[in-house]
Amino acid sequence: MDKIKPLFTITAKAVGGRNGHSETQDGSIKVDLSVPKEMGGPGKPNTVTPEHLFATGYAACFGGALDFVGKQNKKDASKAKVDCSVSIGKREPSGFALAVKMRVEDKNLSQADLATLVKEAHEKICPYSHATRNNIEVEFEIIGAPSV
Repeated sequence: MDKIKPLFTITAKAVGGRNGHSETQDGSIKVDLSVPKEMGGPGKPNTVTPEHLFATGYAACFGGALDFVGKQNKKDASKAKVDCSVSIGKREPSGFALAVKMRVEDKNLSQADLATLVKEAHEKICPYSHATRNNIEVEFEIIGAPSV
């Protein structure tokens, strides 16, 4: 595994696991957590799950990677809308696993151009994509401008 030269580090702590509280060291994020009813938990209102946090982080990170790749290719992907759905479920023979569905839409780019940028962002740039590669299923739906 390649060692990185950190450019930025943030530390977060969690107390109480999935039915507790988590916050970043700098106080910029403070969230109460609750296991959803679908997973047998209390599903308390105004709480989040680790999957909420992962989905928002991955969507933002991927959008940034897409914008970066767009600029490198002289295309404007800065307005691309990235929806990231994170699912958790049981896996065989035991434990749990995640799956991601990413919907990327930018009608200012052709379908082909957007698909090329998404592929490059996923394969070469986005650190979330690097972290998940060969670990969890990541599926893409890409919606660019229709061909004429």
